Amino acid sequence: MAELNLNIHGHTYGVACDDGQEERVYEVGEYVNQRATDIATAGAASNETHLLVLTSLVLADEIKELRDHLQAAQTNQSGGAPQQGDAQGMSDEEQARIAGAIDQLSSKIIGIADRLVK
Repeated sequence: MAELNLNIHGHTYGVACDDGQEERVYEVGEYVNQRATDIATAGAASNETHLLVLTSLVLADEIKELRDHLQAAQTNQSGGAPQQGDAQGMSDEEQARIAGAIDQLSSKIIGIADRLVK
Protein backbone atom coordinates (compact mmCIF):
# COMPACT_ATOMS: atom_id res chain seq x y z
CA MET A 1 0.00 0.00 0.00
CA ALA A 2 1.45 3.35 -1.06
CA GLU A 3 1.03 6.52 1.01
CA LEU A 4 0.73 9.80 -0.90
CA ASN A 5 0.26 13.45 -0.03
CA LEU A 6 -2.18 15.35 -2.24
CA ASN A 7 -2.48 19.11 -2.30
CA ILE A 8 -6.09 20.20 -2.65
CA HIS A 9 -6.64 23.96 -2.56
CA GLY A 10 -3.55 24.64 -0.50
CA HIS A 11 -4.07 21.85 2.02
CA THR A 12 -2.16 18.58 2.13
CA TYR A 13 -4.12 15.35 2.54
CA GLY A 14 -2.58 11.96 3.18
CA VAL A 15 -4.04 9.27 0.93
CA ALA A 16 -3.34 5.55 0.69
CA CYS A 17 -3.59 3.70 -2.61
CA ASP A 18 -2.63 0.36 -4.10
CA ASP A 19 0.98 0.01 -5.18
CA GLY A 20 1.35 1.04 -8.80
CA GLN A 21 -1.62 3.43 -8.66
CA GLU A 22 0.35 6.44 -7.44
CA GLU A 23 0.50 8.24 -10.79
CA ARG A 24 -3.23 7.85 -11.31
CA VAL A 25 -4.05 9.11 -7.81
CA TYR A 26 -1.80 12.15 -8.33
CA GLU A 27 -3.52 12.80 -11.68
CA VAL A 28 -6.99 12.55 -10.14
CA GLY A 29 -5.88 14.69 -7.19
CA GLU A 30 -4.71 17.41 -9.56
CA TYR A 31 -8.08 17.31 -11.31
CA VAL A 32 -9.91 17.66 -7.99
CA ASN A 33 -7.55 20.50 -7.03
CA GLN A 34 -8.29 22.32 -10.30
CA ARG A 35 -12.05 21.96 -9.88
CA ALA A 36 -11.80 23.19 -6.25
CA THR A 37 -9.71 26.15 -7.40
CA ASP A 38 -12.28 26.98 -10.09
CA ILE A 39 -15.10 26.94 -7.53
CA ALA A 40 -13.10 28.98 -5.01
CA THR A 41 -12.20 31.55 -7.67
CA ALA A 42 -15.88 31.92 -8.49
CA GLY A 43 -16.53 32.77 -4.82
CA ALA A 44 -19.14 30.05 -4.46
CA ALA A 45 -17.92 28.62 -1.12
CA SER A 46 -18.11 30.23 2.30
CA ASN A 47 -15.38 28.08 3.92
CA GLU A 48 -13.05 25.16 3.17
CA THR A 49 -15.58 22.47 4.10
CA HIS A 50 -18.23 24.11 1.95
CA LEU A 51 -15.70 24.31 -0.91
CA LEU A 52 -14.96 20.57 -0.72
CA VAL A 53 -18.66 19.70 -0.53
CA LEU A 54 -19.37 21.88 -3.59
CA THR A 55 -16.40 20.32 -5.40
CA SER A 56 -17.74 16.85 -4.58
CA LEU A 57 -21.15 17.79 -5.94
CA VAL A 58 -19.66 19.21 -9.15
CA LEU A 59 -17.57 16.06 -9.68
CA ALA A 60 -20.55 13.81 -8.91
CA ASP A 61 -22.58 15.79 -11.45
CA GLU A 62 -19.84 15.25 -14.04
CA ILE A 63 -19.91 11.51 -13.30
CA LYS A 64 -23.70 11.36 -13.64
CA GLU A 65 -23.58 13.30 -16.89
CA LEU A 66 -20.99 10.90 -18.32
CA ARG A 67 -23.05 7.89 -17.27
CA ASP A 68 -26.21 9.38 -18.76
CA HIS A 69 -24.33 10.17 -21.99
CA LEU A 70 -22.95 6.63 -22.20
CA GLN A 71 -26.38 5.12 -21.57
CA ALA A 72 -28.00 7.41 -24.18
CA ALA A 73 -25.32 6.50 -26.74
CA GLN A 74 -25.91 2.81 -26.13
CA THR A 75 -29.68 3.24 -26.35
CA ASN A 76 -29.51 5.35 -29.54
CA GLN A 77 -27.13 2.95 -31.25
CA SER A 78 -29.30 -0.08 -30.55
CA GLY A 79 -32.64 1.52 -31.37
CA GLY A 80 -33.96 1.52 -27.83
CA ALA A 81 -32.18 -1.15 -25.83
CA PRO A 82 -28.63 -0.85 -24.48
CA GLN A 83 -26.19 -2.94 -26.48
CA GLN A 84 -22.73 -4.33 -25.93
CA GLY A 85 -19.96 -1.83 -26.65
CA ASP A 86 -20.44 1.81 -27.57
CA ALA A 87 -20.00 3.88 -30.70
CA GLN A 88 -16.25 4.11 -30.11
CA GLY A 89 -15.98 0.32 -30.00
CA MET A 90 -15.50 -0.01 -26.24
CA SER A 91 -16.14 -3.50 -24.95
CA ASP A 92 -18.37 -4.24 -21.98
CA GLU A 93 -15.20 -4.95 -19.99
CA GLU A 94 -13.73 -1.53 -20.82
CA GLN A 95 -16.99 0.17 -19.91
CA ALA A 96 -17.10 -1.75 -16.63
CA ARG A 97 -13.54 -0.68 -15.79
CA ILE A 98 -14.38 2.96 -16.51
CA ALA A 99 -17.57 2.77 -14.44
CA GLY A 100 -15.62 1.13 -11.60
CA ALA A 101 -12.96 3.85 -11.69
CA ILE A 102 -15.67 6.52 -11.62
CA ASP A 103 -17.36 4.81 -8.67
CA GLN A 104 -14.06 4.60 -6.76
CA LEU A 105 -13.29 8.26 -7.40
CA SER A 106 -16.77 9.28 -6.31
CA SER A 107 -16.46 7.23 -3.10
CA LYS A 108 -13.08 8.76 -2.31
CA ILE A 109 -14.37 12.29 -2.83
CA ILE A 110 -17.39 11.65 -0.62
CA GLY A 111 -15.12 10.09 2.03
CA ILE A 112 -12.85 13.13 2.07
CA ALA A 113 -15.83 15.49 2.31
CA ASP A 114 -17.34 13.40 5.15
CA ARG A 115 -14.09 13.46 7.13
CA LEU A 116 -13.82 17.23 6.73
CA VAL A 117 -17.39 17.83 7.87
CA LYS A 118 -16.94 15.79 11.08
